[in-house]
Amino acid sequence: MLSDSPPRANDDDVPSPAGVDRTPDMHRAAPRAPRVQTQFSGGFGEWLIRHRVGLVCSTYQTGHLIFIGARAGGRAVPSSAGFSRAMGIAAFNQRIYVGTKNQIWRLENILEPNEIESGMFDRLYVPRNAQVTGDVHIHELGVEPTGRMIFVNTRYSCLATVSATHSFKPLWKPKFISKIAPEDRCHLNGLAMEDGRVRYVSACSASDSVESWRSCREGGGVLIDVENDEIIVEGLSMPHSPRVLGDAIYLLDSARGALVRVERASGRREDVAFCPGFARGLAFVDHYALVTISLPRVSAFDTLPVVVEMKARGASAWSGLLVIDLRNGDIVHWLRFEGDVTELFDVAVIPEVRCPRGIGPETTEMAELTRWH
Repeated sequence: MLSDSPPRANDDDVPSPAGVDRTPDMHRAAPRAPRVQTQFSGGFGEWLIRHRVGLVCSTYQTGHLIFIGARAGGRAVPSSAGFSRAMGIAAFNQRIYVGTKNQIWRLENILEPNEIESGMFDRLYVPRNAQVTGDVHIHELGVEPTGRMIFVNTRYSCLATVSATHSFKPLWKPKFISKIAPEDRCHLNGLAMEDGRVRYVSACSASDSVESWRSCREGGGVLIDVENDEIIVEGLSMPHSPRVLGDAIYLLDSARGALVRVERASGRREDVAFCPGFARGLAFVDHYALVTISLPRVSAFDTLPVVVEMKARGASAWSGLLVIDLRNGDIVHWLRFEGDVTELFDVAVIPEVRCPRGIGPETTEMAELTRWH
């Protein structure tokens, strides 16, 4: 349950994207911005400015990307853009990819250097292409140096890329998966890129029958080295978001609420920090980890270790973002959502940006925004 504490002085409501069409339509309803209030830790905006980054989070539950930047004076600025069941994100300075319910969208920044939109935004990311995949349960995704997109096709238990003629092209599956089938057998979900290629993936189980991972939530999870198709870490509990940083692999042991470090040379693993919520989504800025947390789904997650641990600590789950110092595990900054947004999936860092904003495809603003060169 969320805290009843009053809003802080630096709270902001996530503003609606300008020009959202709220006129009733017999064919579709225009997406609305989520009703949400944000609270930031003191100095969060200054932290973003100091590190010259903006952030983008996906909230598939409400179907939005939430961009986070800062005004010149250091005040954090959130904004939202509607994308149906937004999941995995790959972000770059000028371009963002996001996997959604039926497509992978490519967004491009349309602002010129030194151009500022609405008096504060130095990047404006606009949809420019959508690759239709159908509902294959896209989770995390990455982009190779050639521009080829790689995504976790969770429904079919494989890694895949897009196809010019078909829904997807399978690239790899774990060796314990006997057949590519729309059965979500192991809940393959996260991928770690290294040197421009996929190196590790996470799965909630090493099982090989339809949705059998659901009986393996505690202790059935694995981390797999894609290069040699070997399980290198076992005994995880609903792992997500593996990432490579230096000589270590970091991941979220979500059912335990733990940010975990794995030494690649020895395989030794240790908990870095406890996260008060169901953690999915991990990115790095310098020696800091950024982790998104969600409210656990009560009916399914009541008995998970993370819920038990929160009760033991006298803590309540919440939805938001944590900034964790990897040197000591301290949570040095945070962002908290209250309102519609109860589940987040991914977070990505946009480098060399101060205050980014995006536009969703199903808005009047998008329909009327035309530029050429």
